[in-house]
Amino acid sequence: MSTVPYVEPSAGTGTELPPPALVDASEPLVSVIIPALNEARNLPHVMAALPEVDEVILVDGGSVDDTVEVARRLMPGIRVVTQNRRGKGNALACGFAAATGDILVMIDADGSTDPREIPSFIAALRAGADFAKGSRFHGAGGSADITRLRSAGNKCLSLLVNTMFRTRYSDLCYGYNAFWARHLDVFDLDSTSPAPKGGDGRLWGDGFEIETLLNLRAARGRLRIVEVPSFEQARIHGESNLNALTDGIRVLRTIAREWPRRRTAINAVERAR
Repeated sequence: MSTVPYVEPSAGTGTELPPPALVDASEPLVSVIIPALNEARNLPHVMAALPEVDEVILVDGGSVDDTVEVARRLMPGIRVVTQNRRGKGNALACGFAAATGDILVMIDADGSTDPREIPSFIAALRAGADFAKGSRFHGAGGSADITRLRSAGNKCLSLLVNTMFRTRYSDLCYGYNAFWARHLDVFDLDSTSPAPKGGDGRLWGDGFEIETLLNLRAARGRLRIVEVPSFEQARIHGESNLNALTDGIRVLRTIAREWPRRRTAINAVERAR
């Protein structure tokens, strides 16, 4: 039996929907977290597609262009947070820690994750999921950006994790997710420690491995996970910082690091019975 129960998502990708209003007195508060590093040219496209939510947090990674100024001009009510270390993982940790919403949604600032899909993620959570995980390989999901090499690597890594962790992920390495804020402790993210001296200034989990880390810890925490079909757009401007080889190695290291923790958690549950 799977350690992570799944249900079929009740909504499509949302790519054909106009931006709807999500704010209502009877609905949970929604915070959208957007990590950004030199994304001034992409932000107008991303923010124009955002549905009406309760809070938008831009986490700046030390941009040298006018990312912050553009964000504030486009959305005067936006909250700007400066991350305390480097990397996407640290940016998300800082954004999650600063958020005040009941639901936390993570999207990218380069236009690859479509904000118009947010209602599909919210619907999955409101239908009973703890963690709504975007997937490019489930249902009507897809990608205009992923290469054959990265796609093959992702599928192999997903198979490895599904075997080791008894999950059923169709897309391990994708960063479009949403979850209830009450489960934030499950992910055990560090948003307060200073950057380590030497090295690249990052702690483990501060890089692109954050996407795998979140998925593995959601499974380890036995959260109710629902995969939401998502279509990944190509980056609008600029070049991606992804590297199939180095990022793949970091994902493998993340799987190896998280595996002993999972065994410890299972043993603790068994002892408590």
